[in-house]
This record gives sequence, structure tokens and C-alpha cells, in this order.
Amino acid sequence: MIFKKVFLSAFTLSMFIISALLIYSATKDIWDKNYDLLRKEILHHDQTAEQVNLTAVTPFEWDTLYSFTPYTPTDHIYDVIGYKWDSISSTVNEGMNQIVFMNGNEVVCYIYGYPSNNNFSININPSDYTDQVATIHAEDNPTFEISKEDGIVYLNQID
Repeated sequence: MIFKKVFLSAFTLSMFIISALLIYSATKDIWDKNYDLLRKEILHHDQTAEQVNLTAVTPFEWDTLYSFTPYTPTDHIYDVIGYKWDSISSTVNEGMNQIVFMNGNEVVCYIYGYPSNNNFSININPSDYTDQVATIHAEDNPTFEISKEDGIVYLNQID
């Protein structure tokens, strides 16, 4: 009888945990889901000096990438994107990434933070920035060189 109660309690708890995980997974925003997929794909491509087309390592459809310089005000980011899709923060340091992938008028991936926290970084040529933003189009087949340093994978634009 005690075994049956313990089993039912464990089963009920397991079902609760599985349900909570499914609900969390289902409610995660598309840009967060795609960030996870992109991170996994980039970390898989960790061969130094390998060149890749950015569209080949993005496991989702996109047509435009916006990369913002450090300290870009969030209102400017929302203006460039065209709408306020999430509650975002301005970067607070020179070494941080703030990148938005768009497909049409929809944000499909958002990268924010230090390369050491993300374990990767996408670096756009500094000369490509105008008014705090660089724009890359998937149709231009942007090429990046992969390097790895201190466990961080860097994609450095070479176009």
C-alpha cells in the first residue's frame, strides 16, 4: 500500500514537471527558440579558419540582419526594426553583441550579450555601420570566417 502511494505521488510529480516543461517550451518566443538553434549550430562549426556562408549556419529563415553598436538606445533599435517586439536592453559595454535577424517584418532571432556568456560572437565589419546599425541581407550570401579562442566561437565577416 505504501509502495502504491509513493508510486502515485512520483507519477503525479513527474506528470506535473513534464507538463510545465511542455508549457514553457510552447510559450517560448520564436526569437528565443531560434537563438537556441543558432547557438547550437554555431558551436557545432568550431573549425578554425573555416569559411561559412551565414545562411548555412542559421537554422531558420531570415532575410535581413541588423547589428547594433554598443550603447544604441532601445528606441532607435525599435525604430530600425519597425516595432517593439520584446522588452530589450541597450548594451552596456563595447564587447557585447546586439543582433536582430528578421524574416519579412518579423523578428525571428535575437542575440544579446557578451560572447563569453553566449559562447559565440557574430562580428560585422566596423565600416558597415551607419547611424549605429549595420545591415546584412541574406541574398548577398554573407561570408564569415570562423575562429575559436578561449572556448568562444567567433564568426568574423570577411565580405
